[in-house]
Amino acid sequence: MKPYRGRILWVDLTTGTCTNEEIAESVYHAYLGGLGLAVSILYNRIPAGADPLGPDNVLAFVSGLLTGSGSLFTGRWMAAAKSPLTGTWGDANCGGTLSPTIKQCGYDGIFVTGVSDHPVYLYVDSHGPELRDATGLWGMDTIETEETLKKLVAGNREPSVACIGPAGERLSLIAGISNDGGRMAARSGLGAIMGSKMLKAVVLSGSRPMGSENPEEMLRLSRVCARHVTQDIPLPPGRAMPLLGALLRHLPATMRMDGGLSIPMFRKWGTCGMDQASVEWGDTPVRNWSGSEKDYHRRLSNAIDPDRILAREQRKYHCYSCPLGCGGICAWQGSETHKPEYETIAAFNALLMCTDLDAVFAINDRLNRAGMDTISAGGTIAWALEAWEKGVITSADTDGLELHWGDSAAALRLVDLMIAREGIGELLADGSLQAARHFGHGSESFAIQAGGQEIAMHDPRLDPGYALHASVEPTPGRHTTGCQVYYDMYRLWTRVPSLPKPRLLSAKRSKYRADAAQAAIAVANSCFTQLYNGAGLCMFGAMLGVDRIPVFEWLNAATGWHMTPAEYMTVGRRIQTVRQLFNVREGIDLRSLAINPRAAGHPPLLRGANRGRSVQLTALMRDYWEHIGWDPETGVPSPSTIAELGIAPLTDTTRTDDTVCVEATLETDHGL
Repeated sequence: MKPYRGRILWVDLTTGTCTNEEIAESVYHAYLGGLGLAVSILYNRIPAGADPLGPDNVLAFVSGLLTGSGSLFTGRWMAAAKSPLTGTWGDANCGGTLSPTIKQCGYDGIFVTGVSDHPVYLYVDSHGPELRDATGLWGMDTIETEETLKKLVAGNREPSVACIGPAGERLSLIAGISNDGGRMAARSGLGAIMGSKMLKAVVLSGSRPMGSENPEEMLRLSRVCARHVTQDIPLPPGRAMPLLGALLRHLPATMRMDGGLSIPMFRKWGTCGMDQASVEWGDTPVRNWSGSEKDYHRRLSNAIDPDRILAREQRKYHCYSCPLGCGGICAWQGSETHKPEYETIAAFNALLMCTDLDAVFAINDRLNRAGMDTISAGGTIAWALEAWEKGVITSADTDGLELHWGDSAAALRLVDLMIAREGIGELLADGSLQAARHFGHGSESFAIQAGGQEIAMHDPRLDPGYALHASVEPTPGRHTTGCQVYYDMYRLWTRVPSLPKPRLLSAKRSKYRADAAQAAIAVANSCFTQLYNGAGLCMFGAMLGVDRIPVFEWLNAATGWHMTPAEYMTVGRRIQTVRQLFNVREGIDLRSLAINPRAAGHPPLLRGANRGRSVQLTALMRDYWEHIGWDPETGVPSPSTIAELGIAPLTDTTRTDDTVCVEATLETDHGL
């Protein structure tokens, strides 16, 4: 059997109707599933200029093509729409259990349009979809919502629930979508779209089988891959992690990173294992991107020793089809909560100069329950602290609340105000750029964002790839789409020999050049990221490297296709290009999406790990655009690239009764 269903579900909340749409196999050849399927549909179905919080915006929930095929690490689901935060193409990625249940209900994706006149939730099982009243759920947090819905629809199978909390209901532009008790598809403000549509939740409880064309080969490939995941490497105690970061900082050269070495750390600690090391290395931003490890020195960073966090862990958990299990449930205040991730810890410790680990657990739990992005929330509060310091915000704006660096109680209070949209929280709930535009006085200069979205807790002054990808991504501000270290880990040159092979050791200054090799690396990162987003592969699995995690081979075995790795990379380039065309159609000046200059080292830091370092961002962006086949001055995909990739016109749609058939109009056969 094929790993894809060949069908998606349309839900019109205005009319209260649900409609099936058949998807031609050529669409999967060209775009895979997951994010590729989403962009192939939404590019045509969201009208140009649509209000992101209006009825014409379409919110997609999509499953990766490889989910349920017998492959490992392929349980990611994605949400996509026009972002209310940035006005660009928006998407968010999450693990948990939703991805397989989409397919078990008989679909590859669920696409929601229109606006309901009262709160509803969508329930789908193997018998079909149904819209149900959610008035009694409105106002509940994400955990309460999920627990209540699981009791309401209790049956032979426990359903998977994606829902919003108060942040989404109140249309916070940094609201996300929760799954599995607080796992967040957090970025792009997509939770606000659910709130605007009065869609409280999606509840899926299907039981249809999943599989692949060649299950024996899938099993063989997965067994080989599993051996790489289960290899153990002795690890030092958590107190040694800052020494590792300091060692990396002091090395005279840059080492090519092996992603296989990160797997044991993720298994033991999860992503929080690298927080303290990253501060010392120069990877973690400090004091709203104006400080360094000299300011957040080791006596302060000991608050985030990973063993201190691990001591609270009660049990680990795995996403669907994941052999790693980097997540954890921790004991906290007499109950249980998710272990905070690297980004959350960095955002509410070093970025704010705080040292209270209990406050991080409290903030993480509240934001998860509210359904609000911890990256954007932390970045916005960092902006507020600096705005207070510089007199842009006064006690008259905060109802007497004083905002000082290192004050965890003030940060916690701001989180509560943002969730409730009360007082200054009414302005902060929409992110730092919106707040800076309101208060003015030059405060946009320290709103550290790209295109309106706060950038993540990885410093481009250490790895310029973060600056580039946050700026050229059709969803600006994202950190998971590429950097130089990711390229090292993906080891794409082992399957695509035309790609550059990094040296084992190279001069640190070479990272900051804008040249053809850096452009090729960056474009390969983008293509591979969109490829694995189409497959539903977890980034941590991808970090093993394609010579260990056989994503190209899995795709062929699962589908029965015979595509080469280079041809699959072209699929990734096609997905990336259509995402960019979405922004072009919206009339966005693509150059305006670049990150705040401070994060790129303009002006450079005067001390610390990244002192004196600046990123040639304009040159890097120009080289990237040219190498991927977009206009080097504007970022607009060239007519020749559009024709080469067969995306003009994208689709030809024919409607028949209650079923819509979509056939991709492609000018090449993509190697099939």
